[in-house]
Amino acid sequence: MSEIRAALFDFGGVISTSPFESFARYEREHGLPENFLRTLNATNSDTNAWARHERNELTFDEFCDAYEAEAVASGQSIDAREVIGCLSGDLRPEMVQAIRRCRERLRTGLITNNMAPMREGDGTMVSFLDDLFDVIIESSTAGVRKPDRRIYELACEALGVAADEIVFLDDLGVNLKPAAQMGMVTIKVIDAAKAIADLESAVGFPVA
Repeated sequence: MSEIRAALFDFGGVISTSPFESFARYEREHGLPENFLRTLNATNSDTNAWARHERNELTFDEFCDAYEAEAVASGQSIDAREVIGCLSGDLRPEMVQAIRRCRERLRTGLITNNMAPMREGDGTMVSFLDDLFDVIIESSTAGVRKPDRRIYELACEALGVAADEIVFLDDLGVNLKPAAQMGMVTIKVIDAAKAIADLESAVGFPVA
């Protein structure tokens, strides 16, 4: 096994709380079937409105129209703008601390599927990201999204390490599978404390 030289992190569901909790609340409040939004997003997962917007192929208004039409085709009605509001989660301070500890000894990277570049936000967010990461790869600017193998190749190139020298944390198994096939050590984040313990095992030093 190669020595780990870089740690790669997803944002939503890893550094921040999962949007799936907010999705579930939206579904309950609007009388939608359980897991309707996750199922909608997973249907035609590379060509649906969600995926196209994360690659910056649709404007926000075009996305809203297309996403709402997909919901109607699936037998339900949604407000796309309200669903997007579900994406903002709370930061997990223990994970932020773990990333800081990693950066003291390793290269660190962020790899995230998103709809608007985080680095074009307010100065506080830009400073926060720059403090944590050497490399930031966002689907909305890269034009490619997880789980496409190309986005992981971009990460390896930007970090200057081989795939088998990376530990990668994500909350979705579908995003971890291609990374593992490339040789990365992968950690599925369900519980933050467990994920941090697994990260410590992978890198060989304390991060908590």
